[in-house]
Amino acid sequence: MKKKGKRANKKSSPGSERSTVEAKFRASPHDFQHHLLRWFDRNKRDLPWRRDRDPYHVWLSEIMLQQTRVRAVVEHYHRFLERFPSLETLAEARLSCVLAAWSGLGYYRRAHRLHAAAREVVRRGQGKLPTTRTGLEALPGIGRYSSAAIASIAFGEAVAAVDGNVERVLQRVLGRSIGENALWHMAEELLSLRRPGDFNQAMMELGATLCLPRDPKCGLCPIRGMCRTQGELKRSQPLRRQTKQAVDYALDCRRDSVFLVRRARDTTLMPGMWELPQIPAGNGSSEPRFSLRHSITSTDYLVRVAWVRLPPEARGRWFKTSRVGSLPLTGLARKILRRANLI
Repeated sequence: MKKKGKRANKKSSPGSERSTVEAKFRASPHDFQHHLLRWFDRNKRDLPWRRDRDPYHVWLSEIMLQQTRVRAVVEHYHRFLERFPSLETLAEARLSCVLAAWSGLGYYRRAHRLHAAAREVVRRGQGKLPTTRTGLEALPGIGRYSSAAIASIAFGEAVAAVDGNVERVLQRVLGRSIGENALWHMAEELLSLRRPGDFNQAMMELGATLCLPRDPKCGLCPIRGMCRTQGELKRSQPLRRQTKQAVDYALDCRRDSVFLVRRARDTTLMPGMWELPQIPAGNGSSEPRFSLRHSITSTDYLVRVAWVRLPPEARGRWFKTSRVGSLPLTGLARKILRRANLI
């Protein structure tokens, strides 16, 4: 009888091999939670939506913070709540009023969906937001991340929330890029079941203040001993270059009134918003013009504004300058009118 040879090592599946960091985290998520939450309790920013756990306030802040910097949101958050202090007042308002209050934040489809969701909640839920991630995700404008963030912060549901900041933290901790489902799975494994809302906010805070896209402040990081990267993670894809473009607008003011045009309601970008008329490059009178910079996603615009007298047949509408500030203006129109001292 032949002697049996040594049993060959069983091949591991592609997803079964763990880095030292992964194994450490999965073996002791408590250490990660402890260091992160202790740092958050001592260093979290004093943001207005963190002063209470009112579901309406949490929901509003999460929608406003999508693709928008915290500094820009704070001013709009206060102004929006003054105009619409409750979910019911938001639901009862006209869409044009909601867009006017949102003006300057950009990505106006968020305001459309916020208003639609408020109306749906009032109509079906007696003015109270759903208390679970599943219920929240059924509302307009609330996706996987937003539903988890709101459910954990406002209602204490033990669900992880992964936004761009959290994704960056987790991938640097692992020292490599991983897929979306793997990121959510790891975030769930690390989640503090005792303080899920604070944990999610702490992860976002870490990414927003220390674990920055470039030049991360690793020396101040509460979990640096558990991080494999210790610096900037090598990008698998190059950054998209910012394209540059020049545009010209006409500013016609007469008798304390300014001429504006309205974007088509069926356009995909900022439908129904008011703006200045765009004119061909180099058009206009010999009056001096001013210019400013304006960025939208990957395009950096040089905006040139000419003081011109538009022809009588120009399509648009005159508005008293005293009223212009309350209109649903595009962010660029608001910026131009502020520069011209008209609002």
